[in-house]
Amino acid sequence: MKMMKAMQIPSKGEKMQLVEIPVPQPGEGQVLLRVEACGVCNGDSVAIRGGSREYPRIPGHEVVGIVEELGAGSEKWKIGQRVGIGWHGSHNHVTGLTIDGGYAEYMVAFEDGLISIPDEISSNEAAPLMCAGETTFSALRNSKARPGDLVAISGIGGLGHLAVQYAKKAGFQTVAISRGVDKEKLARKLGAHYYIDSEKEDLAQALKALGGAKVILATAPNAKVISSLIHGLGPDGELIIVAGSGEPLELSAMDFLKGPNTVRGSFTGQTKEIEAAVHFSVLTEVRPLIEVFPLERANEAYDKMMSAKTRFRAVLSISE
Repeated sequence: MKMMKAMQIPSKGEKMQLVEIPVPQPGEGQVLLRVEACGVCNGDSVAIRGGSREYPRIPGHEVVGIVEELGAGSEKWKIGQRVGIGWHGSHNHVTGLTIDGGYAEYMVAFEDGLISIPDEISSNEAAPLMCAGETTFSALRNSKARPGDLVAISGIGGLGHLAVQYAKKAGFQTVAISRGVDKEKLARKLGAHYYIDSEKEDLAQALKALGGAKVILATAPNAKVISSLIHGLGPDGELIIVAGSGEPLELSAMDFLKGPNTVRGSFTGQTKEIEAAVHFSVLTEVRPLIEVFPLERANEAYDKMMSAKTRFRAVLSISE
């Protein structure tokens, strides 16, 4: 029996452990992937904190790997193709939550949930695009903003540093918002036309001085900051939330009547959206800034990600 290494959550609430277990076998309509890279994402915390229906569970939903074996009736992919999968695992499954994910040397995936990964991008760089990249790309792509409009990205972290790149490449006047002067140089290098230091400037006033934002993308999970952003919108502006802390927002009816303004969330992650994000990223040379860890250090990578100490996306490099 062929064995593999994996980082497994033994039971609800327990810390991940490095284990050696049998390589899973693909069922009907499934394929076996030899995992090359898996991003470490905040969404993994759902399983790690006890949200899975069954344990033990292998987390990880930003997965890139090579098709190693085909299950019965699987005809969409060929052995040797490089593919990726995100949060939605197809057939009403969530990758790394209701089925095992990519914190392992091998994983089984439904063929319908996979996308092809172009040769122009490495597996380590492609992995974060399966969720973080697609999340920010789709939020901007489906927003009210059009080329030339003022778009602000609040938070220059794991999501925000990708959003700034997408906004610039899409032709928006791009504003980066973060705390302190440390990230200004990076934000401008990523493509920001303007930088607002939230420690020194009033966000709403600074955005209004630029004419008001058509779209503000809130990528940092800070309810107080998110609430303040609505005042920086221009006429018929849109505040889109892609990360939240669970704390209530401090908004009043007048905040909407002054606009009119829209506040909404954005969460997609289907195969077509991931394909579009990857294609755009390759076409325009958008790349995540990554910190690479071996599989055995998954707990360290996860802890750094959760404490916002990763610059900027943590990736487990497994067999690339």
